[in-house]
Amino acid sequence: MLVEEVVRGFIEQVRSGENPDLVNKYLAPVVVAHQIVSGVSEVIERTPENYRDHVEEFLEAYGNFALSIEEFLVQGQKVYVRWRQDGHHKGVIFGYEPTGLELSTVGSAVYRVSENLIVEYWIQQENQGLREQLEVNLKRFS
Repeated sequence: MLVEEVVRGFIEQVRSGENPDLVNKYLAPVVVAHQIVSGVSEVIERTPENYRDHVEEFLEAYGNFALSIEEFLVQGQKVYVRWRQDGHHKGVIFGYEPTGLELSTVGSAVYRVSENLIVEYWIQQENQGLREQLEVNLKRFS
């Protein structure tokens, strides 16, 4: 499988929430995840099982959301992906109770593939815009 096929399959099948049970097909048994969320950086280890749980949390929070790839670049073993996630506020997010209203967020990551599995990634998630949407929705919903 090509590096591009591994990452595209992961994004379109697993990260999208379409088929999280395929996670073992795309992730190594332990993946090093470099996460930057609104400027705060941390490194954690992900397993296919806890990544599947992570996707289930997205589904609980956003319902059946749409994930669209906005940019996809391949260089050697690394693939850069920028996406947009559109869903509805179905579960508690950052302490905000569900409103059912629309929410949209963007993120990007660089995935490193080795032996046809994702072994490492660097992800950036912008949450300030999401928090602002939650606040606006709260005011509209109240």
